[in-house]
Amino acid sequence: MYDYNHFDESFVRNRVAQFREQVGRRISGALTEDEFKPLRLMNGVYLQLHAYMLRVAIPYGSLNPNQMRQLAMIGERWDKGYGHWTTRQNIQYNWPRLSDIPDMLDALADVGMHAIQTSGNTIRNVTADHFAGAAADEVEDPRPTAELLRQWSTDHPEFQFLPRKFKLAVTGSKADRAVTKAHDIGIRIVKNEAGDVGYQILVGGGLGRTPVVGQVLKDFLPREDLLPYVEAVVSVYNTLGRRDNKYKARIKITTMENGIDTIHDLVEARFAQLRPLFSGVDQEHFANIAADFTAPDYKTADLAGYHAARDADPIFRSWSDTNVDDHRADGYGIVTISMKAHGATPGDANSDQMRVLADLAEQFGHSDIRISHEQNVIFPHVHRSDLPAIFATLRAHGMATANAGLISDIIACPGMDYCALATARSIPVAQEIAERFDELKIEHDIGHLQIKISGCINACGHHHLGHIGILGLDRAGVENYQITLGGDAGPDTVIGKRAGPGFAYDQIVPAIERLVHAYLELRQDESETFIDAFRRLGEAPFKAALYPEEDKSNAA
Repeated sequence: MYDYNHFDESFVRNRVAQFREQVGRRISGALTEDEFKPLRLMNGVYLQLHAYMLRVAIPYGSLNPNQMRQLAMIGERWDKGYGHWTTRQNIQYNWPRLSDIPDMLDALADVGMHAIQTSGNTIRNVTADHFAGAAADEVEDPRPTAELLRQWSTDHPEFQFLPRKFKLAVTGSKADRAVTKAHDIGIRIVKNEAGDVGYQILVGGGLGRTPVVGQVLKDFLPREDLLPYVEAVVSVYNTLGRRDNKYKARIKITTMENGIDTIHDLVEARFAQLRPLFSGVDQEHFANIAADFTAPDYKTADLAGYHAARDADPIFRSWSDTNVDDHRADGYGIVTISMKAHGATPGDANSDQMRVLADLAEQFGHSDIRISHEQNVIFPHVHRSDLPAIFATLRAHGMATANAGLISDIIACPGMDYCALATARSIPVAQEIAERFDELKIEHDIGHLQIKISGCINACGHHHLGHIGILGLDRAGVENYQITLGGDAGPDTVIGKRAGPGFAYDQIVPAIERLVHAYLELRQDESETFIDAFRRLGEAPFKAALYPEEDKSNAA
């Protein structure tokens, strides 16, 4: 993985020193909160409901064990002993004192980390497939491309005050675990008919109050044209994007207002101007970056112990079936460590758990750790002979829940427990759904089902892309939860449709239960997933399950 060079180290240290001085001025009263706001946002600091929050960048979701241990130390020393993995592969600390944040940033810099551009109207943390470099279906590891984009975008002088925040995602797989169609710019590594590796560029995706699926702007872009072309897209957006209304300022609105053809023509014209300015140094630099992302030294080992453990322990067998995916190397697996124990806060990890994860990755995972946009932790390179030992340690620390991709593996934003923008609670709803289906003991029978919950219209929980999406709103001072059906975050991204009237807080879990039981009755066989059954049958039978009284009324 990429390590800081001298320039990176100097740049980050200077930013920390600058921000330390700004924090001092805010605490002294020399800066008002309004004056301080743009300065703190440039350094990943938000003001939430109860305290400041620090959002730390984890570029393309990659960590090493030393970084994970440092995150554990920071949570223990300056927060409440935990952190929260986010849907942009970052980590958030929800309870720091403002006076401590410069020290937290210095501690991050000690291990090659920072919080720059994790907030504000700029290019945010670049995300990527959390199975990068391990998945068998990959055209190419997307991390070198993501790192090139990170370096290009960091402190880019033209793009620090865009009309609104701007998000990039990169994938090297057709499966698109990076959800590129829901980003301002989505970048897919592809091959053309001649077998050359390049990029398909998508533009104008996003969720929030106006969910939009991104459109193809360029079918095939040669590798050497990536930076000037992406710069052309952002430059056109920076010129056209609205600044009079923040709700209409994202590039998805700019694209809808101007049309994809107009955007394409403007980007091509700007690209023609920019391309000669890129002398090829970026490709030399890309080659140097790619050299940092070589495959680990895979080992060979006997699998007899692994198979024996599966035969002897049904709990281990269930976990290894559910939480371990196929790897490109023989004998290896990709391990998803669920941070969604039934009843726990989705995405939270305490400092002790972080240290356990660091130790396990160092001992068994080639020191490679990923954070997924699904708020889980991934060990991308684990030999299956080591799975029993990993499972035993995870189980002892509450991290061996066999629910990856199941109904309790819920994406949820912090909601009204933390966020100043939220209009309803998300975390308790996720906890109660998980606990209810754990009580029913039907989670594995249900199979693959993605529930995503947002506590407001900004959709940080990606509810639009859930097979079942839940949106919490305020209705005359009372929490009300709308359900969307049929969303999908896969390669053919689909925005879910609102099912009907919302539900009160105490009605939402029973409504989800009725919905799931209807699916179990309607599916053709155990191999038909919820989303497949929904596509086959349409929304009518599922709406009937959600609103049984309305169905009776219509019958009468």
